Amino acid sequence: MADQLSFVDVCSGAGGLASGLESAGFSPMLLLDNKYQACETLLANRPHWNVVCEDLVEFLPDEHPESFDVDLLSAGLPRVKSSAAVGRSDSDQELRLLTATIYLIHSVQPRALLLENLPALAESPTYAGIRDFIQAELAHLGYRFRWFVLNAADFGVPQERRQGILVALKEPWFHAFAPPAPTVDEHVPVGRALRRSMRARGWHDADVWAAQALAVAPTLVGGSDNRGGADLGPSGTKRAWARMGVNAGALADEVPGADYAWPRSDDPAQMLKITVEQAALLQSFPPEWHITGRKTARYRQIGHATPPPVARELGAAIATALRSSPHA
Repeated sequence: MADQLSFVDVCSGAGGLASGLESAGFSPMLLLDNKYQACETLLANRPHWNVVCEDLVEFLPDEHPESFDVDLLSAGLPRVKSSAAVGRSDSDQELRLLTATIYLIHSVQPRALLLENLPALAESPTYAGIRDFIQAELAHLGYRFRWFVLNAADFGVPQERRQGILVALKEPWFHAFAPPAPTVDEHVPVGRALRRSMRARGWHDADVWAAQALAVAPTLVGGSDNRGGADLGPSGTKRAWARMGVNAGALADEVPGADYAWPRSDDPAQMLKITVEQAALLQSFPPEWHITGRKTARYRQIGHATPPPVARELGAAIATALRSSPHA
């Protein structure tokens, strides 16, 4: 492989985007997040990474010269709300972080930008104003760009998770970029993804349960720091989980044991719950990747993350372009 490419990652969270880029041949110069728990998770897995626990809006690149002239600036940003897109919430934190990321390009001057957010940011007319702002800034700085939407399930992630993606490259390398193609012919259902973990403590009906959990998982939602404990999402999501025999109203502390009597009830309250570790499997974190903190904090880090397999394929596509012969 050619020399490793360098990147700066902002709003790094639990490291889903950064770990995927690492596996695609990128080496992080700096990772930034304002949440202590996320910074702890990053360092628990990669003690040698340069993790800065600071708000992106307050970040000054001049104080971190290692962030300059990297190959890639990546950002798995908190989901921008539609109210911000139509100008009803100028103080919206998600919009502030998106704007700060675009302004950071002026200082960092990466050869490429990777931004991940909700699908509507890439395709909905509601977000046209934000896209116009981003595109004007990128064009001014000499980038060409492409918006597109990927579904994580197309990359072997056992989850229906559509992601809005922006990739921008400096003009000489843009010609060689193409969005990644799906890596699997069929989606991985929840039962297949969780069968082994459901059997880990000797539950006799684990295979029977897995055989009826034939759909991919609904999108995992990390939720807000301002609301209560962890659950797997809104009511429609909970109904989808119930069809697979899962109570999505809470998370279990451990998988069922050998003495667990599966009620096979149609009442979601009687159904089994998945664990935080199983949520990480559904987000396709490597099994050895350790998410730190208490249960709710760990689940939120997982739910907000970019699935590493998607990040790996995006990174590989960007690396191919950056290693191509530049056009004049």
